[in-house]
Amino acid sequence: MKPRVRELIVVEGRYDKNTLLQVVDAAVLETGGFGIFRDRETAALLRRLAAERGVIVLTDSDGAGFVIRNHLKGILPKEQVKHAYIPDVAGKERRKARAGREGKLGVEGMKPAVLLEALRRCGATFLDGDGAQSRAGREPITKADLLELGLAGPDSAARRQALQKRLRLPAHLTANGLLEVLNLLYTREELEDEISRESL
Repeated sequence: MKPRVRELIVVEGRYDKNTLLQVVDAAVLETGGFGIFRDRETAALLRRLAAERGVIVLTDSDGAGFVIRNHLKGILPKEQVKHAYIPDVAGKERRKARAGREGKLGVEGMKPAVLLEALRRCGATFLDGDGAQSRAGREPITKADLLELGLAGPDSAARRQALQKRLRLPAHLTANGLLEVLNLLYTREELEDEISRESL
């Protein structure tokens, strides 16, 4: 069983996220590389999640990774952020034809033990097997719940967009992304209350 991490882990891209999710059970959000610099909605979401559960920044060890890390340092409260660092390891990821500019492996190229050690060193909160990774002991919101609430399925896009706007969530979230964020911020009951407050 993979260890559970309470904090939201922020990585650069989808391959980093995929690699990390093979190692830990955690909420992982991608910055889209330098896309985070101009994405105010995602920055606002990160601040919200940092306040709710804390954030771990895990970027590549190259120059670009540190530019992204420093940007996140500037937009997130220091006391709500932990920084995990991977070592400098020469090489290239299997999916790439050649190594990056600096010739270092990124998060996606790290061995599982290295990633776990990086998380332990930064002070990640590992949860035991009986606790839910999201808010205290509650049932998670599921895709079936979204369907029942009219937020998934045919003709649901407008309702989903209206809810995301009202909850101050990024407009470009996919249905799966929305589900992940809702589970980080709301219980099912809280979500139902939000929906019933205003007809979408």
